[in-house]
Amino acid sequence: MVRKIRLTLATIFFVCITLMFLDFTGVTHTWFSWMAKLQFLPAVLALNAGVIILLIALTLIFGRIYCSVICPMGVFQDIIAWLGKKARPKKECKIPYTYSKAKSALRYSVLGVFIVALIAGVGSFVALLAPYSSYGRIASNIFQPIYRWGNNLLASIAEKYDSYAIYDVDVWIKSMPTLIIAVVTLVIIFILAWRNGRTYCNTICPVGTVLGFFARFSFFHVTFDAEKCKSCSMCSRNCKASCIDYKTHTVDYSRCVTCGNCLEKCKFGALSYKFAVPSMATAFPKPVVVEKSAKPAPKAEAKADVKDPGLRTFLTTIAVGAAAAAKAQIIPEATDKKVDGGLADIADKVAPKRATKIVPPGAKSLKNMASHCTGCQLCVSACPNGVLRPSTDLMTLMQPEASYEVGYCRPECVRCSEVCPAGAISLIDVAEKSSIQVGHAVWTRELCVPIKDGQECGNCARHCPSGAITMVPLDANDPKSLKIPVVNEELCIGCGACENLCPSRPLSAIHVEGHEVHRTI
Repeated sequence: MVRKIRLTLATIFFVCITLMFLDFTGVTHTWFSWMAKLQFLPAVLALNAGVIILLIALTLIFGRIYCSVICPMGVFQDIIAWLGKKARPKKECKIPYTYSKAKSALRYSVLGVFIVALIAGVGSFVALLAPYSSYGRIASNIFQPIYRWGNNLLASIAEKYDSYAIYDVDVWIKSMPTLIIAVVTLVIIFILAWRNGRTYCNTICPVGTVLGFFARFSFFHVTFDAEKCKSCSMCSRNCKASCIDYKTHTVDYSRCVTCGNCLEKCKFGALSYKFAVPSMATAFPKPVVVEKSAKPAPKAEAKADVKDPGLRTFLTTIAVGAAAAAKAQIIPEATDKKVDGGLADIADKVAPKRATKIVPPGAKSLKNMASHCTGCQLCVSACPNGVLRPSTDLMTLMQPEASYEVGYCRPECVRCSEVCPAGAISLIDVAEKSSIQVGHAVWTRELCVPIKDGQECGNCARHCPSGAITMVPLDANDPKSLKIPVVNEELCIGCGACENLCPSRPLSAIHVEGHEVHRTI
């Protein structure tokens, strides 16, 4: 029963959270964004005391159910471990896992470095280790393009039957460094989970280490009945956390994620999940010296796993996919030029070199974004206008920043503030957004169409939603001369409409420079 309840809840959380990273319509964000706010590290960074207390209370009562139900990375590892077990030959499936001692020194060392990086504001290192961010990176950069390609295939099929209920969406690489990191993360997680189950959770994950400390004192936990135990080792063989020592009838509760696999496999009723008052002996068990087996089973397993055809096929697929992605462009077209009605070639826009980067409205400042963002990529995935993409700067690697080659930040859209779970982008409404200045427009004279080509334009002024751009005569003494734009920085909100819609190529004649601290106008 415990396992069935856990699987049901884990499936719901995993599917809904994954859909938030894949969906481009915004429907799932409206219904399920609260699940992102239940993630432990984002709740800590957002100073969401209610969620933090709730998660710690759940851990103290039921054990590390957060890791096996709420955390998408934890559930993802379980899926990989299950696939690995199914893909192995039957002989190997007899002993998929074995008990191993806790690597406490490694766990707490990683946690210590993680906390130091968090305090120092090294967001890139925090994003690399945080479990929710790691899964978000994989879902946003690897799973989302596959999902969108599938959508576009269905759209092309539906179009043949004069149905437009499904529409095409752009598929493009928002950041090559982030994509590479996502692929490497996926490969590492896949190998660890395929071979040894929950290795990442119990040796590297800082959230798992923190919750593991509280789980030592949980009131409900897996308990041995020594009289019923026949030492068949089925519990140890099916424990993905490698935390059950059937020889001494002990469970390392700091690593147990309450998955229920051991309860299901025990045929003698020697294991039960029940209420038991924790003691210091169970919370901090003494190290037990386990006798070495005469059979060299571990080496045989390792060799068999390396030669596993399923694992080899997966890794080959990932390598080919990464190589193909590396050849793609950063903007949503496969060719260097677009053709406008078959009459003219239009070069793609190139991002200008900004002195100060732009972060979305609600972020308040560059410092606030850097200190709160976990780089989970949810806002990047949710942005309907292609404005947000992961930063490539070392200190803020994978955190969102705005650029306007593909689209601009529409005044009526506040989706990024609605989905952010970490407080890096505060929740704002449409009225607030229209008065937040994230940057200001800068005009480059020599790139402007009236100067460069001697033609009338005014595109920037026509599409400016805040009326910050005015067209004035190039020659003040000749009212009939070509007109050029003048920017009123006090009115400009930095939305990027002027930059995006400027016809100048490849660089826009007008671009937005960000502000380190946002202003209200």
